[in-house]
Amino acid sequence: MSGGPPKGLPSTGPHSLLDMPHPLAGSSSEEAVGGDSTPSPDLLMARSFGDKDLILPNGGTPAGTSSPASSSSLLNRLQLDDDIDGETRDLFVTVDDPKKHVCTMETYITYRITTKSTRVEFDLPEYSVRRRYQDFDWLRNKLEESQPTHLIPPLPEKFVVKGVVDRFSEEFVETRRKALDKFLKRITDHPVLSFNEHFNVFLTAKDLTAYKKQGMALLTRVGESVKHVTGGYKLRSRPLEFAAIGDYLDTFALKLGTIDRIAQRIIKEEIEYLVELREYGPVYSTWSALEGELAEPLEGVSACIGNCSTALEELTDDMTEDFLPVLREYILYSDSMKSVLKKRDQVQAEYEAKLEAVALRKEDRPKVPADVERCQDRMECFNADLKADLERWQGNKRQDFRQLLMGMADKNIQYYEKCLMAWESIIPLLQEKQEAK
Repeated sequence: MSGGPPKGLPSTGPHSLLDMPHPLAGSSSEEAVGGDSTPSPDLLMARSFGDKDLILPNGGTPAGTSSPASSSSLLNRLQLDDDIDGETRDLFVTVDDPKKHVCTMETYITYRITTKSTRVEFDLPEYSVRRRYQDFDWLRNKLEESQPTHLIPPLPEKFVVKGVVDRFSEEFVETRRKALDKFLKRITDHPVLSFNEHFNVFLTAKDLTAYKKQGMALLTRVGESVKHVTGGYKLRSRPLEFAAIGDYLDTFALKLGTIDRIAQRIIKEEIEYLVELREYGPVYSTWSALEGELAEPLEGVSACIGNCSTALEELTDDMTEDFLPVLREYILYSDSMKSVLKKRDQVQAEYEAKLEAVALRKEDRPKVPADVERCQDRMECFNADLKADLERWQGNKRQDFRQLLMGMADKNIQYYEKCLMAWESIIPLLQEKQEAK
């Protein structure tokens, strides 16, 4: 896996690990950090991802150019841009048609998984199978076992508070279906995970029972190394770029968690306000029955409040179904990335321990053991895969949040426009009564 022969060990006596060349040293001029100054995490992140972080995906809107007439038109343009590379794909997976199954021992939901592909790994051009949530969980565990150096997309949380969320309600099932569909599409778009044998089995096998009974599959050599304890050896320090990634993930998850909590409080308050509005409007309608000249304006106010209630309900549903799930997905995504980063640290700790043991030998030119070379290769593999997946994740994050925030702005504009139109509609009625006097 390494790009060349292993780097030589010190030739004369023991040396500190700090003096030993890092396996990735010199691989990229952008990663070299000179002097004693320590760049900020933001600068390190920018160096790790290159100049692409400074440019919005799909070109964005350059400074000084005019924006589309409305947020809706911009959102549509973003969605069209997303489909440009669809023609180059050779694997398409969708999750739909949820069905409820009532058995003697349990009740559960299954989803239809439809796969279309031109890859030689698939015997047929199209497959259709049904899977339940625990099957998706099995797939993710298998991907973590067999691809420990890669970032595995998160699944929607399984835990449901009984009495608070009805896991068989249409709203909950549809929200979970969307999340499961996105989970599979994330894997499908990955250049390595999409070719995993367990993913192929998940998409094509009519029944997964036989595969599940096989027990834990043999792990790859990388996986075995990750599972091993490194003999109590403590990692001296992460390379600066990976330390910056860890700091970024901590801050990112903290900020998203705060936004998620506040958003949930806002939605709760909107729902409570909606209940009040639904009680408030009919009062004007019953009052109008007691009035003569004011009857028509009062009915207009009642209808206006009813229209505002409908608009608020739509806005609340959009926030619940579209906004919150994205926040939670990326909170879970950050946890998945931290897990991969921790595995990378374990491999580095193992490499440092073995390297130090060899360096402390009394030989003039100690021979590099094969296990040290393999450990170095594993660490380089982890570094390369982690950085590639992080860059891909950053691209997806930019794309998802651009669409999310633009959609949220669009929905709020529509809400206030509907409320404005509703209130403006009763002004002529009030003006007519005033002129009649």
